[in-house]
Amino acid sequence: MLVKSFSEVVVGEQTCFSKTITESDAALYMATTGDFGPIHINNEYAKQTKFQGRLAPGIMVGAMGTSVLTNKLIGNKGVSIKDTFYFLGPIKYGDTIYAEIKITDKNPKKRTVNWESIFKNKNKDTVLKVLGEVKFPREK
Repeated sequence: MLVKSFSEVVVGEQTCFSKTITESDAALYMATTGDFGPIHINNEYAKQTKFQGRLAPGIMVGAMGTSVLTNKLIGNKGVSIKDTFYFLGPIKYGDTIYAEIKITDKNPKKRTVNWESIFKNKNKDTVLKVLGEVKFPREK
């Protein structure tokens, strides 16, 4: 488990990952959150939308970036205080998503770290952007 103090977090540091989004991922997410929106589970409904098929829950995909952020960049001392999701394109079951997570800013006075995740599909279209802020405890 990665453990970093606020002073060890470096602005500009980044990492990336890729993941094929599965129906199993969504089933676990939906069972936990209760997010059973018809766009995620109902084929007939989803075919009639502009997406012409079911979509994976975007917040679930964005949360995967948060996990990589803590495991590879900032560690587990900070607490998320703000996350903003921008849903820019569809993410369907079976899509492989490529994500870049980057530390964008630090505020020593507030002990906060800002970060962003950019998620792209196989065509390199940006389908999701997440901006977040994490607050760290005082260093002893």
